[in-house]
Amino acid sequence: MIQLIALIIFVISLGGVIFIFARKIPALLKLPQTGSVGIREHKYILHFEERIKKILVSFEKQIILHKSLSFAKVLVLKAEIKIDYLLHKIRREAKEKKEKDLKG
Repeated sequence: MIQLIALIIFVISLGGVIFIFARKIPALLKLPQTGSVGIREHKYILHFEERIKKILVSFEKQIILHKSLSFAKVLVLKAEIKIDYLLHKIRREAKEKKEKDLKG
């Protein structure tokens, strides 16, 4: 019995949706394809939107700059470590050579 009532409510609701949709099809077809409805936004709202867009663009530029500078920093640190290793190697070899010359 409950299933029958639920089925009746579903069929009536589906019929109502189809009826409303069928009546609105001509109005929906008249709407422009671009999505604008012809309502002009207030100039303050447009100005506010432009300022938000500028902030977001500058924020994205800062993120890109931060990532590129971090990458450059890592490369410089790797080069510095390699140079430090080579300098220690040269000093060690020079010290060993000096000690060898003193003994021999």
